[in-house]
Amino acid sequence: MPRILGQPVPALFPAAGPVRMVLVGEAPGPRGADQSGLPFWGDGAGRAVYRALVAAGLAEVPEAAWADWDGARLKARGLVPVLRGVALSNSWPTCPTNDGERFRAPSDRELRSPANLARLAAELARAAGGRPAPLRVVTFGTRPRWILERLPDLAEGVPPFDLHPLPHPSAQGLLQAAPNKGRGLRLDDLRAAWEARLRDLLVQA
Repeated sequence: MPRILGQPVPALFPAAGPVRMVLVGEAPGPRGADQSGLPFWGDGAGRAVYRALVAAGLAEVPEAAWADWDGARLKARGLVPVLRGVALSNSWPTCPTNDGERFRAPSDRELRSPANLARLAAELARAAGGRPAPLRVVTFGTRPRWILERLPDLAEGVPPFDLHPLPHPSAQGLLQAAPNKGRGLRLDDLRAAWEARLRDLLVQA
């Protein structure tokens, strides 16, 4: 049986109240969102996302989830986050793979497909809720930034939004974005700085 399920992972919205910001990752991870069915939930890089959300007062995470951060086990145990004022999504809705075993980045063709463009536009429109003020959108990594920068020209019904790109919170993403590719820097310090930047954006919203 393939390790990657490949089921679409829908955007996660708060149960009630307005949305002030949308966080857009690359795609569901093979051991995280692909298994849990919730964006970033159980993804290796998702820990930093949810820690920042909790620190900003925009999410509640069951304490037991931190000790068992695995998408399949989180789902089996019925552990889910609760969001306030923020929505979570990905630039591509399924875990990209060629063989059902290994993750790959979503391609330009996939990201620009009519169905994907319509999905992203609909999610942003739902988050904006018809309000005139621009929505804040934070992207994690190069692929989400690439498609969100082009989205207003490629799809209809995209509400006004301000884009705030951050590096991907994976080790590779943080090191690539750091000065001198992270030489002489501690990965833990880069992760802490990334979380602080996201927390500040969340609080400002």
